[in-house]
Amino acid sequence: MRSRRAFLYVPGNDLHKINKAAALAVDCVCLDMEDGVALNRKDAARQVINEALCTVNFGPTERLARINPVGSGLEEKDLFAVLPAHPDGIVLPKVEKAEQVHWVSQYISEAERRFGWPQNSIPMLVGVETAFGIVNLREIAGADPRLDGLIFGSEDLAGDIGAIRTPEAWEVFYARSALVTHAAAFGLQAIDMVFIDFHAADRLRLEALQGAQMGFAGKQVIHPNQVDIVQHAYTPDDAAITNAQRLVEAFHLHQAAGAGAFAFDGKMIDMPVIKSAERILARARAAGKI
Repeated sequence: MRSRRAFLYVPGNDLHKINKAAALAVDCVCLDMEDGVALNRKDAARQVINEALCTVNFGPTERLARINPVGSGLEEKDLFAVLPAHPDGIVLPKVEKAEQVHWVSQYISEAERRFGWPQNSIPMLVGVETAFGIVNLREIAGADPRLDGLIFGSEDLAGDIGAIRTPEAWEVFYARSALVTHAAAFGLQAIDMVFIDFHAADRLRLEALQGAQMGFAGKQVIHPNQVDIVQHAYTPDDAAITNAQRLVEAFHLHQAAGAGAFAFDGKMIDMPVIKSAERILARARAAGKI
């Protein structure tokens, strides 16, 4: 699974911004046809995204395309326009039930057959942004083998449930926790909520660190200034990596000797601690640090 520490949205109708995003060394760029594009600019966004996918050098950055929600009347035009240019993945917003995921996956499957691409070679990530979507997380997370990740839409959810957004974000904490838990249960990545104040770097750093501690794989960002802060927060530091490597090595040595739990640096170590260390190493590998 690809590293998606920073998940940067770029308006699909702005080729200048797309070119800037391609040069940022961000893990993932999401070329947007939904909320970031006015209704009278949707056709322009489709054309620009197709052009960008075919001509812009994104380097190692993942190139995703976010379509409009199923039922909007725009989703089929979006897919028809961008799939021939072979994006690295499709993002489906405002998902509330498994049928919406199935419909998009089937459309992508038909494109894969038409163009001779391997089946399920274009992954999907879905945004869960409403109360109905949160209570249906189990069926959404298990909806389709193409599914690669769940994206938490805090702002839309707060509006849907009538909550007032606060810096502490306790009003969306239950839904945030539910999403990351379901993602883990189904082997999916969880992408955390956006931080809309792109001038408040210290608060962004704290929220990104909290998301990493909760188990999220990355965070949505809406401005280039947020990329480095978020990617750093989701990258284990050298001390954490070294400690995790020592723990895993000691675990294998004790297992070979027939020992279960063992003492390490004055602490008793068992499987939950080893799993945590393995997750740190997996995150470090995804970020290219080991």
